[in-house]
Amino acid sequence: MTATIFIDGEAGTTGLQIREKLATLPGIVLRSLPAEARKDAAAKQRLLGEVDLAILCLPDDAARQTAALIESLGEAAPRVIDASSAHRVAPGWTYGFPELTRGQGAAIAKARKVSNPGCHATGAIALLRPLTEAGLISKETPITITSVSGYTGGGKTMIAAYESGQAPAFELYGLGLEHKHAPEIEAYSGLARRPLFVPSVGNFAQGMLVSIPLQLEALPGKPTSRQLSQALEEHYRGGPFVSVLPMAEGGGEAGRLEAESLNGTNDMHLRVFANEKHRQAVLVAKLDNLGKGASGAAVQNLRLMLGL
Repeated sequence: MTATIFIDGEAGTTGLQIREKLATLPGIVLRSLPAEARKDAAAKQRLLGEVDLAILCLPDDAARQTAALIESLGEAAPRVIDASSAHRVAPGWTYGFPELTRGQGAAIAKARKVSNPGCHATGAIALLRPLTEAGLISKETPITITSVSGYTGGGKTMIAAYESGQAPAFELYGLGLEHKHAPEIEAYSGLARRPLFVPSVGNFAQGMLVSIPLQLEALPGKPTSRQLSQALEEHYRGGPFVSVLPMAEGGGEAGRLEAESLNGTNDMHLRVFANEKHRQAVLVAKLDNLGKGASGAAVQNLRLMLGL
């Protein structure tokens, strides 16, 4: 079987990586618009009517416009994966995190419209959803999430600043506490209260660490850190891309973590760092913000949707 794919926004960071990954898949034919026609709505609509699946790697407003073009095609419309944040909590769209919960991969495989998760959200939800499902974290628990990514996770303006040498070595952002990943984290992690989320970027291209500190005595049932780790292990056991590493207690080398070792992969590592003496734990997810956090996730969803 041959599937024809159109990447709308193929010249951007995520689009380029998706194109590179799809080039190695047999049975995939990539279609493109010439550069001069990329903003021609009629030309885009014609191409959308000729392909099996479209991947949107666009700013949110442009993604909504292309989604509307797709809807206008009716039965001739292609299936779609939206890598923007425009439709992550929108009705009628399936959330593209196959490991979210039992049956999510099957739901993606059948879906017409799939919204790719955000990179920060992927790590946060991966850590939180198994624990809320197990009752170890209450839906009402106040949650604080911090995350650091390479500068490619900060958007076009930050990418330009870092690549031109004009940016600092490290910076916090999103300090108005309105980051676009917060709604999907709340919606899909099982929380009933909006989490406090503070992202940051460092002076390296890609790689990500998402961390969530927990006071164990403040959680329902006062679980041990080992119970948290076991719940994560049970949730992700047997999956191909998400691994739960052995729980780490104490300091030394086990108390340090770098962000870049999973770059270029669709893998994500989860780990509980703990100090039972103080009844404190930190949940950490490591991933490539351009891999499992963007292009890798899109290709994973595409493979499910096309049965590859």
